[in-house]
Amino acid sequence: MAKTNHGAKHHLRQDPVLAPLVDSIYLEPLDLTNDIYLRLLRAIVYQQLSGKAANTIYQRFISLFPEAYPHPDQLLLFQEDELRAAGLSRQKAHYIQNVARHFSEQELHRQDWSKVADEHIMEQLTAIKGVGNWTAQIILMFSLGRKDIFPKGDLAIQQSMQHLYQLSGTGKQLEKEMEKIAQAWRPYRTVACRYLWQWKDTAL
Repeated sequence: MAKTNHGAKHHLRQDPVLAPLVDSIYLEPLDLTNDIYLRLLRAIVYQQLSGKAANTIYQRFISLFPEAYPHPDQLLLFQEDELRAAGLSRQKAHYIQNVARHFSEQELHRQDWSKVADEHIMEQLTAIKGVGNWTAQIILMFSLGRKDIFPKGDLAIQQSMQHLYQLSGTGKQLEKEMEKIAQAWRPYRTVACRYLWQWKDTAL
């Protein structure tokens, strides 16, 4: 991992705009896991909520299960009102059960994710109603440690690149401008985005 980080830093420093970020920002090690099922459930619970509120609801949710683990077969037995009593919205209650059903039917809990290509994982995860491109990309980046993911639709990434690279486009035009810049970051676009997220947290 240290060698990879060194290689990523060396490569990304070649971008004169990104270089100061690489030199001044420390990236925490990622908490990687092969339990993509649980990470997806957590991501859905956390969507559109502040960290504190989301964590409270998530803890209530997992406390409904033996050993605080929502196995798919157990989760599918719950009624909507039981899940909503833990603080989940009607929509999120449906979404997490969609995840449980999909993982159970496709036997994805048996899959060795390390052997599956990024594009195929995106297809597998976005086939679940309630899991969009952004969520799937975040799973690839922060759970599986894939190094060349570029979530161009992420608002914080867009705002950071607009500010740092003086981009004036909007919508699809902005995304095209971003993709052109990010080509130079390959094969470490994930790492570049982590620097942009960290920078935005402190600078904007």
